[in-house]
Amino acid sequence: MKVLAFNSSARTGDVSKTEIVLDYLVQGMREAGAEVEVIELRKKKIRYCIGCFTCWTKTPGICIHKDDMTKEILPKYLENDLVILATPLFHYTVNAVMKTFIERTLPIALPFFEKRDGVTAHPYRHKVPPIVFISVAGFPEESVFDALKFYVNFLFHEQLLAEIYRTSSEMISKSSTGKKVSDIREALIQGGRELVQSMKISQETMTRIKKPITNFEEMAPLGNLMWQTCINEGVTMGDAQKSGLIPRPDSIETFLILMKFAFKANKARDARFTIQFNFSGQVAGECYFVIENGRFKTGLGKSSNPDLVIESPFEVWMDIMTKKADGQKMFMEKKYTTQGDISILIRMGEFFGN
Repeated sequence: MKVLAFNSSARTGDVSKTEIVLDYLVQGMREAGAEVEVIELRKKKIRYCIGCFTCWTKTPGICIHKDDMTKEILPKYLENDLVILATPLFHYTVNAVMKTFIERTLPIALPFFEKRDGVTAHPYRHKVPPIVFISVAGFPEESVFDALKFYVNFLFHEQLLAEIYRTSSEMISKSSTGKKVSDIREALIQGGRELVQSMKISQETMTRIKKPITNFEEMAPLGNLMWQTCINEGVTMGDAQKSGLIPRPDSIETFLILMKFAFKANKARDARFTIQFNFSGQVAGECYFVIENGRFKTGLGKSSNPDLVIESPFEVWMDIMTKKADGQKMFMEKKYTTQGDISILIRMGEFFGN
């Protein structure tokens, strides 16, 4: 099977969630024996369609623009057994690069009119390949894709083999060790295998691909915290992700939420302890978290029997957590104090990531 994948994301690497989702799907397809080429549309010269219809009259099937779309991309599009279109969700639909690409496929169609499922349409000039459509969005609800789904289904109609819409995409990274993200990763790879083997993705695999990672109540405080940190630091979200910028909690509640998402369960399978935090200063209060055999629980107030108690001004601990200050130096300077098993403090880096 020959597969051609188009990625319209303007970003790349771990910052591009479109690329990550597409890469895992492509990995599965290659494992199943498919020959897959990925074209990064941002690197190609594709001019806007000007609506002249030259490709329908004077030069049938050939666009007036002599750019990468005419010379390379459209011929390849028609030669493949399957095409994947991957785009981030921009203003609830495809981004401008993908829209420009789609509009420039006009030469594939004939100018004549026909009825297709009761709707006026143009017939195809060529046999066109089936489509797999991918999109990602940071919002936790799949309803954010409703407008895009309508567009994609209306446009591709019977060509559409599968639609992959991945919510909470900013939670996904190739370095993530969380159980939910790991299962989504494996499901995407499995989906790629299934497409090659049967030209469809099973309902079971699709359910795993789309499985929720978080909800509004968890996502919104953490997302707002990250945006505020970017504003405070004067950086873009892309810059923040590339540099590993850690969002700075502004309350005990957001501190606990962040610790939950930073927890590396696979590194704490044999660990069992409770840490109590007693904060003073700008944000005063008490909280704790419990690590027990790979599970993580948090709570406000006092724990009945903590293994380690940390007494610290809130601002000092947030400086340490966001790497604005060195924890060992702050300890030696008595900026914060501890009671109990100090070895737990030394090992905290094992159990929590960025």
